[in-house]
Amino acid sequence: MKKNKLVLVCLLGLLSKSVLAEETLIHVNDSSDPNGPYAVKMIQLALKHIDKKYKLVVTKEPFSQVKIMEEVTNGKLDAFWNSSNADKENDYIPVRIPLYKGLLGNRIFIIHKDNQAKFDNIKTLDDLKSITIGQGKTWADTKILESNGLNVVKANKYESLFLMVDGGRFDAFSRGVHEPFGELANHPNLKDLTVEKHLMLVYRMPFYLFVSKDNKTLAKDLEAGLNAAIADGSFDQVFFSDPAVQDVMAKADMKNRRAIYLDNPTLSKETPLDRKELWFDPKSIP
Repeated sequence: MKKNKLVLVCLLGLLSKSVLAEETLIHVNDSSDPNGPYAVKMIQLALKHIDKKYKLVVTKEPFSQVKIMEEVTNGKLDAFWNSSNADKENDYIPVRIPLYKGLLGNRIFIIHKDNQAKFDNIKTLDDLKSITIGQGKTWADTKILESNGLNVVKANKYESLFLMVDGGRFDAFSRGVHEPFGELANHPNLKDLTVEKHLMLVYRMPFYLFVSKDNKTLAKDLEAGLNAAIADGSFDQVFFSDPAVQDVMAKADMKNRRAIYLDNPTLSKETPLDRKELWFDPKSIP
């Protein structure tokens, strides 16, 4: 009887080790980006659509975006999410499924409420050059705005940009259309900030997951999972049910904004522009 118990214990131990061996941990950090919770949901969605066993571990140490990218490079984190450009795609492996369906390439402004008149008569790119726009120093959008001749004021920290636009250090804080409504709600102390009423910048801007060059298997698995989610409709379900995206549909008035189109010279030639199912079309808004 004792021998049978010993065999059973050994078998259970081997089974436990086997299960642990099959499960691969994915470490990410969502401390520096308001898009973090949504990106985490998309990773979880991808993992549900593949057979390999992964466990997602989310840390919230107060890292900057630059620090997070460094941690992926040195192997302490496994993935990050960010707006893409050719340089970033050279340094990391991009999972070329735009998590926000390109919505980040439609940009509206957070401004001081007393400054709306500055924007009322802006109709062209040349008109737009009369104002200053705040952006993060390392953000992909910063290079896009600068390459189109716009006046950009840069800051290292995301939170600083809210204080700077409130204090008149620049005229407008450019945000993806899904971002400013929740952001203003999260900054109730800055009561003089509002969303500009009439303008929208438009350019192609994919927002991808990235992994290190040494993690090709993870990149392939995440891409396979996201493609499967697109095929069964669950990707769009997560996208359209996201509170920030619902805010866009209810508040951004995209169809009636004056669109100013910008070139994106940082866009990789491998961007899947031909896959229409990956990109949100503002004209589809009822």
